[in-house]
Amino acid sequence: MNARTEPALLQQAVHQPARLSNAQLDALEEETIFILREVAASFERPTLLFSGGKDSLVLLKCAEKAFGAGRLPYPLLMIDTGHNFPEVTAFRDHRAQELGAELIVRSVEDSMARGTVRLSHPGESRNVHQSVTLLEAIEEFRFDALIGGARRDEEKARAKERIFSHRDAFGQWQPKDQRPELWTLFNTRLAPGEHFRVFPISNWTELDVWQYIEREHIALPSIYYTHKREVVERRGLLVPVTELTPPRDGEQVEVRDVRFRTVGDITCTCPVESLAADAADVVVETLAAEVSERGATRMDDKTSEASMEKRKKDGYF
Repeated sequence: MNARTEPALLQQAVHQPARLSNAQLDALEEETIFILREVAASFERPTLLFSGGKDSLVLLKCAEKAFGAGRLPYPLLMIDTGHNFPEVTAFRDHRAQELGAELIVRSVEDSMARGTVRLSHPGESRNVHQSVTLLEAIEEFRFDALIGGARRDEEKARAKERIFSHRDAFGQWQPKDQRPELWTLFNTRLAPGEHFRVFPISNWTELDVWQYIEREHIALPSIYYTHKREVVERRGLLVPVTELTPPRDGEQVEVRDVRFRTVGDITCTCPVESLAADAADVVVETLAAEVSERGATRMDDKTSEASMEKRKKDGYF
């Protein structure tokens, strides 16, 4: 099925094979819940990385099912660049309070104040520098497992990840030295100072995520759905016009109907043109999409195909 497929046929593809879709979602949910419980049983000080984005909200929903509402066995951790969309951070705080969960927020700006993060210029994106703040939080709280919402379909470096992804004492990832995961048997042994990054929704796709959001009626920040926003076209992307991302000389500001497929630092996250007003509409659009969500929306991933792998080796999510 491609972008030329008629919308009516796409709608039919979404809604007609409901039993097959639910069976697939049930299997993915069951695997995710198993992994979340495995983390709780295997580690002393785990945490769940929670940004308020769609993938972490799906992960949180599965955690609710795994342990019961208000009974999460680990805190939520957010690494804040200081340049996050306010709709997302407000939703993050609301959701954590609603669940009665402990929310730990550590800021890149605090790392800058300590001198552990130094920007090459004031307008540099802080996104890549989250690694430093994350490693500082791991040391501060002695976390031995960090649960994240990364998926293998997002891009090539994340496709190399194991579900239980080992990190050495420096927080670094060695893609050629990952442990085998046969028959859902996970080697969780750690030496002092080491930790794991755990990705329970590794096997989900963007389409699976949106079908699950639709089925479970998961509330999301409003910017995931269509809204009018000032943008400029730049390098094939729609760049939101904000104080952090002003238009450049010669660029024409337009107001378009857009939504965000993924949310992150304002300085590197772009919307896509869309009229999708709810999860069912987004499912239809996702079926027709020919470019991955990161490829279509992230300015920082355009510089090099190896950029994400290098970041992960340095401790990035």
